[in-house]
Amino acid sequence: MNVGMWIQALRVVPRISDAEWGELDLVSRWLIASRSAVFVLTFISASIAGLLAVRSGAFDPVLWLLAMLALVAAHASNNLLNDLTDFSRGVDHNNYFRALYGPQTLERGLLSRAGLLRYASFSSVIALAIGAYLVSVRGPLALALLAAGAFFVLFYTYPLKYYGLGELAVLLVWGPLMIGGTYFIVTGTWDWAVAIAGLPYALGATTVIFGKHIDKVRDDRKLGVHTLPVIVGERTARALCTGMLIAQYAIVVYLVITGFFAPPLLLVFLALPLLRNALRALRTPRPEERPEAYPAVVWPLWFVRYCFAHNRRWGTLFLVGLIGDVVLRTVLR
Repeated sequence: MNVGMWIQALRVVPRISDAEWGELDLVSRWLIASRSAVFVLTFISASIAGLLAVRSGAFDPVLWLLAMLALVAAHASNNLLNDLTDFSRGVDHNNYFRALYGPQTLERGLLSRAGLLRYASFSSVIALAIGAYLVSVRGPLALALLAAGAFFVLFYTYPLKYYGLGELAVLLVWGPLMIGGTYFIVTGTWDWAVAIAGLPYALGATTVIFGKHIDKVRDDRKLGVHTLPVIVGERTARALCTGMLIAQYAIVVYLVITGFFAPPLLLVFLALPLLRNALRALRTPRPEERPEAYPAVVWPLWFVRYCFAHNRRWGTLFLVGLIGDVVLRTVLR
């Protein structure tokens, strides 16, 4: 058991050799293979829903914890099945970009297909078992949400990502499906206002996948992977990503002005320095050569690094602001 590696895998994507992989415990291998560092995106969405449920006075901590665990397990299954699909279609063969955001365990021979499927089955069983229980508690709408989640887990990589729908899928999943759905599970009430209020964070999660796909646009075009940046072109994709980043702030301001959120949500503006960095990067194409001050360990990834850093800071501030919103409303009741 290597708790230090578990924590590292949850924070960053560990760079490990084949020999180091052989020394890892089973939990560390699963965390690395499933790219657990990005689970923070799912945790923040579930936490937004939980805090909005607290605000409504209908928070059930057990149901929230179960929903969050099911979502993280489904996210893990999706990442693992993505690797299986891309490997089977030859996309990851000699793919330098893919190697930079986590070891492709099949391509490197760290796992066999059967081994990867066992990892994916483990997380899928957890997600489905919890989902079945939540359906028994909340009924038909919970079943529809479970079915929608299963659809995106199974078909995100192919055909959705391959035909320009992957980015829209991320927007829907990390917004209405996760935030609106978790709120429903916790409170027993579907609220479209909650689903819409989750849109700013969903846009942030989408900028991360947009940034990654812009970085890979040339490689994806050659491989026949028609992500949205491939379809609309790199320049238009950069403009769309810029618009989504700005929209995160504009929607929060609107929701504060209309009274859905209290002023503490304006804490997200403390992420402006990272927004400035991301917008500066998005103004021009990715440099052909690594800038001297840029970390060599992540090159040639470029836009995704700026978008992920901004989203992590923005999402954390959003949660802190939402906690302030809950406290303020509690005091004023």
